[in-house]
This record gives sequence, structure tokens and C-alpha cells, in this order.
Amino acid sequence: MTEQQLPAWADPSVPPAVLDAQGVSRRGLLRRAGLFGAAFALGGAAGPAVAATGRGHGGEDPRLAYLVGDHHVHSVYSHDAKYTFSQQARAAARYGLDWMVFNEHSNFGHASYGAALEHKEILRARAANPRQLIFQGLEWYIPAAEHCTVFAAPGPHEVDLLTRFELAYDGKLLGYTEGAAGAADTARNEAHAVKAVEWLAEQRRSGYVDDVLVLANHPLRLGIDSPHEMRAWRDAAPEIMIGMEGAPGAQGAAIPGWRGATSVRGEYENKPSAQSWAGYPADAYLTYGGFDWATATVGGLWDSMLAEGRLFSVTTNSDNHRTVFDTWKNGDWPAGQNFDNTGRLPDPVNTDTPQAGSDFWPGQFSRTHVGVTRYGYRAVMTGLREGRVWLDHGHLLDGLEVRLRREHSGGRGVTLGGRLRVRKGEKLTLEITVTTASRPNPQGILPQLAHVDVIRGAVRGAVSDRDTWRAPDTKVVRTTDVSGRRGTYTLRVPVTVGDESCYLRLRGSDGNRNGTGYLGASVDPHGPIPHEPGNGDPWADTWFYSNPIFVDVVG
Repeated sequence: MTEQQLPAWADPSVPPAVLDAQGVSRRGLLRRAGLFGAAFALGGAAGPAVAATGRGHGGEDPRLAYLVGDHHVHSVYSHDAKYTFSQQARAAARYGLDWMVFNEHSNFGHASYGAALEHKEILRARAANPRQLIFQGLEWYIPAAEHCTVFAAPGPHEVDLLTRFELAYDGKLLGYTEGAAGAADTARNEAHAVKAVEWLAEQRRSGYVDDVLVLANHPLRLGIDSPHEMRAWRDAAPEIMIGMEGAPGAQGAAIPGWRGATSVRGEYENKPSAQSWAGYPADAYLTYGGFDWATATVGGLWDSMLAEGRLFSVTTNSDNHRTVFDTWKNGDWPAGQNFDNTGRLPDPVNTDTPQAGSDFWPGQFSRTHVGVTRYGYRAVMTGLREGRVWLDHGHLLDGLEVRLRREHSGGRGVTLGGRLRVRKGEKLTLEITVTTASRPNPQGILPQLAHVDVIRGAVRGAVSDRDTWRAPDTKVVRTTDVSGRRGTYTLRVPVTVGDESCYLRLRGSDGNRNGTGYLGASVDPHGPIPHEPGNGDPWADTWFYSNPIFVDVVG
């Protein structure tokens, strides 16, 4: 079988516009969002610039539509992946993605050859179908730490920016990998990572690129992203380093009977090493309902960063290298060629036999939803920067709209990532509008949301211990059983303002697997839990998470 004999959705000979006509593009999702004909009519296909709104302390955030995306996808331009650019792009269209980032691994072959070759493919794809937003990115090996997604807005310097960054700041290329406490090179390497984020911020300020963003990938997989490092990256340029993967890719890694008896969702199968930060407990190296421990632990690392009163977003993605049950294998190298001298793997070859893999196609299982006011690249980046983000697994929800407003207010209120300035004693209403799944997901299951949890945390300001991972005043304050509810409905949760500023965030699941949260029942009575090794069917344990809304108490 050749690549041209793939199903229509994965066949690179089928134009993306045909996929639109077949009804497998983003259009159905946008219609459900209610803004397909309204907000997106404001801009062209590429989308005019969306200026930062300066959402310091508002009360009237704009009406939004949510675009679905994935910021962590690999192709033959990564040394350890196998799919062509066309296969990935068409799979993304098949599963309803509006935007995606090709996030190729850094190495000398990529910097010398692959980045430029991939860019030519991306330019052709953008021209052929401007309704598919395709970013070019880089998976940066952070000096002294793990990986990050780095990607820029389309423009004349996007590939030059990534290549210059790769050569000047990549930990693997420079040999700046040491991160163990007390090692001779650790301080230098950690400082170089901060300089890297600062350099990206300067390229944006100077206008060399219109925009650039950074997100930490699978932060607790190896335990080498310490709390103080994550805070240092954020503080170096919070408008650039905006968050982390709340849930990693490789969600198919522990399908029963597939990879082995020790497999864990996300390929979180590593134990602490000499490079790991010693303050993480052994349980931090697992996923909980498929989510990274840093995110899934109520009162844990993510909450400890939010409790400083600063936004730090979470996302999810496929990290697609090798799709579960796929029958394609890497092609053979022609004589004299390798990745170092080409920057690209040979095209894959179909074997008709399932091959090893842990991943799902982009959009097949993991989805990041970004609120925008118009359609376009910079609109997506603005939505990410402002934290208008929620995420789900297994297509658990069709839609989620969250607003916090003063009681009896007729305005729209603030939404995810926003801030509301109020006085002590004011009464607020948190409105959570859920649109349940209306059709079976790619596994053939009609997802059913079982509960919605409201999590509240006190905001105490900057921490004195930069390595703290605890937020002791964060807990689940309300759980609403929504089993059996269908269609679109709104939950109205009263919120009373106390003496302290706070934040509110949401979580929910299909109810299939939960138990006492990592920090105890008084903090989280029905949270996500790890699965047995080798027995982690992802489709039977799906969750959604939202970014926070901040409440700033004045006077």
C-alpha cells in the first residue's frame, strides 16, 4: 500500500478543502460555539492582528469562540518520529483541529536542513488551505531541564528565529544538559535557559517576529523541571513563557495488552535519577487520570504557582510520534544519507502489521480549546497568552463557557484567565455553561460528564521559597453531580468574597475512576488517581480542566 492509498482523511493527495466539504473540519465545532458567522466574519482567513486587551481588572470580557488545537506534533522532520507532514495535517483535519504546531526536535540535522525544508511544506499548506492554522515550532531541550514547545507567528523571520534560537540556546546542542543539584555546570545551564526566554521576548519587542510563545512539555516525566526553574522561566518573560502541559501526550501508552505490564499513560515510566529535583515525591512521576501530577494534584505545583496571583496556563496535546495500532514503519535510508545530513527521515512504509506506538493522532484524544474573538494565527496566540483555555480528553465535552460576574450584574463578566477586582464581602456568581458531547468520540463512545468540581485557592503573592510545590489553602469547594444531564445547561455557583484575593478553576470527569486526591480527602475527596501499570485504558478515564479566573480583593 502506498501513501496515496490511505483513507481520504489521511491521503496527502486529497486537498484540505475537500475535507471541509466532507464535514470533518472545524466547522461543526465553530457552529456549536455560536460564533462561526459572527466573530470570524470580522477578519480574513489569516486573521488580522488581535491586540492585547490589557485585561488587568475587567468585568466585561468579549464574547468568544473556542478553536481546538495541539501544540506538540512531530513529523519526519523529527529524528524519532515517522509520519509525513501531510499525514499529520490531514489527521488533524479529520479530528476537527483548527490549529496545530509542528514541534520538531532540535538537533544539528534539523537546524542545518530540516527546519527550512519543513517551512517550505508549511508555506504550501497555508496557501492551499488558509482555514487550517499551521504553526512551525521547535521542541527545545531546555538547558538543565526537560523540553519546551517554542513557536512563532507566521512571518518572514519565523524559521530564522527558530533556527537561531536552536543553535544558540538548545541544551542538547550546546552540551548544557547537566542539572543535578550541586553539579559544577548546573548554575550556568539554568541561567542560560533564562537568557533563552529573555532573548525570545526581545525578538518580539523589537518586531523581528510578531509573536512567540513557550510552553513546558511533560514537566514531571523525568522530574528534572524543578519548581524554581519553572518560576525562573515564567518570571523572565511571562508574556512568552505562558504555561505547561497539564497532560502529556502518549496517552495510549498503557492500553491493556499493548506495550507491557509496566506501561503508564503519557510514558511516565521513569524513576528519579541524579538529574531529578530531590524535592519531588516518588508519586510525582506518575499520571493521574492521564494528567501530570503537577496539574492533577489539588494544592500541588500548579496551584502553588497560581497562588502567587500570576497566570500560568495548562494545555494538553498528542505529542504524536507513533500512533497506537498504526501499521506504518520508518522507511529505509538511501545509501549515504542519514538525519544529520538531510534533516528529514525517509517517508514511512505500510506493513499491514501493527507497529509499536503510544500516541494518538492530533485531536483524536487530547484537545486544547482556546477562546478567540476572530479567526487567525495571532488570535490563537493571544487567546493562549491571556489564558482563555480549557482542555479535555476523549472529546468529553462539546463546549465549555465560564464567566464570573458580580451578583445581579447584566454584563458578560470575566472568563478564563481573567481578573475581577472586587471589594470584601461582595457576592459573585460563577456561571458554568456546559455543552455535553453530542456524538460518539473516535473510539465510538458517547462521552458522559458525571461531575463538575470548583477548586478555589487563596492568593498570597510571591513565595519566599522558590522551590515550594504546595498551596495549602487550595481545595475543592464544590462538586456538582451532572450525571444524566444532556445538551447545554448552566450551573450557577455563588461565590462570597472574603478578606483575601483568590482564584477559581474547574475540573470534571466521566466519573469512571476517582478517589481521594494526593493531598487528602479534605483537599480533594474525588480526584484523579493513577491506574495500575499496564492497565490504563484512556477512553475509560477522561477529564476536563480549565484555566483559573482570579478575584482581586481591594479595600
